[in-house]
Amino acid sequence: MTRRHPTLAGTAMTRRRTALAALLTLLTAAGCGITPTGPVTAGAPASGIQPPGTRARTVQLYFAGPYGIRAVDRPTDRPLSPQQALDLLLEGPTPAERDRGLVTQVPPMAGRLTATAGNGAVDVHVPRAVSSGDLDVTAVSQLACTAAHAQVPGDRPPAQVDIRIHENLGSNGPSGAPWTVRCGPNGTVTPVPG
Repeated sequence: MTRRHPTLAGTAMTRRRTALAALLTLLTAAGCGITPTGPVTAGAPASGIQPPGTRARTVQLYFAGPYGIRAVDRPTDRPLSPQQALDLLLEGPTPAERDRGLVTQVPPMAGRLTATAGNGAVDVHVPRAVSSGDLDVTAVSQLACTAAHAQVPGDRPPAQVDIRIHENLGSNGPSGAPWTVRCGPNGTVTPVPG
């Protein structure tokens, strides 16, 4: 059996390490084919984020989606009243919103739905009998949350705006006392006791 000389084995190992280091240095210096360039025009500047000190006006409308109630921001040229916001909601989702799976559960109504804003509250008169099932809870959530997120006098956050629902009981006319709900953070309504 022949034995290698320890110095010769170390020299071969050193040569391999040196060759490997040289190869890595060469690959790093090559830069993977990236050549230096100057500034390149890449198109229009970014959009969508407002510059500091400016504020775009939007109104939030609530539609039903595959995973529950979803808020949609629509651009406006001025703050909208609850009536104006509900009128937009009744027009339904835009084609782009429908492509995202959003629909409305608010059915067509024979009469006019009206909304009147007061101090921290909105009275919504619905020309349907809500309590008999003519309007489901998703539709009520859409109406109440859209009204709460419109411009309501009283400087209350939307979750603290009382939405008083006045329903029409058909041939019996309007119901007696309205029932009050508030829009929760997830877009669903909760009754206000008392």
